[in-house]
Amino acid sequence: MKNPVFIAGPCVIESIQLLDTVAQEIKRINQKLGVEIIFKASFDKANRTSISSFRGPGLEKGLEMLAEIKKKYSLKILTDIHESFQAEKAAETADILQIPAFLCRQTDLLIAAAKTGRIVNIKKAQFLSGEDMKYPVQKAMQAGAKEIWLTERGNMFGYNNLVVDFRNIPDMKKFTPTVIMDCTHCVQRPGAAGGKTGGNREFIPAMALAAKAFGASGYFFETHPDPDNALSDGPNMLFLKDLEQVIASLL
Repeated sequence: MKNPVFIAGPCVIESIQLLDTVAQEIKRINQKLGVEIIFKASFDKANRTSISSFRGPGLEKGLEMLAEIKKKYSLKILTDIHESFQAEKAAETADILQIPAFLCRQTDLLIAAAKTGRIVNIKKAQFLSGEDMKYPVQKAMQAGAKEIWLTERGNMFGYNNLVVDFRNIPDMKKFTPTVIMDCTHCVQRPGAAGGKTGGNREFIPAMALAAKAFGASGYFFETHPDPDNALSDGPNMLFLKDLEQVIASLL
């Protein structure tokens, strides 16, 4: 049976040292378990809760660092884009361009990503159903996307909370064979930590296994060697030391 898609890495590029530490571990797991984990990190987090929150090194410097990791470790790269002008430049380094959940209906952004010829991973908005993702897929397909992935990441559940309706996974598989479960963003508590996002990382392994039961094609994990001191999304990131065990449980 074909291995699922695995995506892992820190939320945001904090330093080349952090990227190197995570990439080393991903490469080791790849070789030990016979899988391919795609390396993920963001050059800019344009949707942070507070204007004072750390955003990352920006487009140029961030892509330079991701290109260095790609070359050094022979890893595929996924990064997200927030504006149309970033697509072409990001595609020079990234193998997969990710559309953030809040932006999944932005037509110009979807078209720009599709035109690069790279895989486009569209995250389902917290305010949409799985069925609603038919329309972002149609936009990307009509713009010439060669391959489209969809990612489930939970839905708004009142204020500062998310809940996962796992029926979204089979619903989205009607539109594409590759539906990823974002096992870390789905345990977020948006804006619930005094101007930043909280989370419940203890539920990450169970979310992954539940998604497997519903037929997920792959799994997305934000991971960090010291998430309690990470500069973004720490409360919902997986400890890097636990990544191998969680991936092994899904094989």
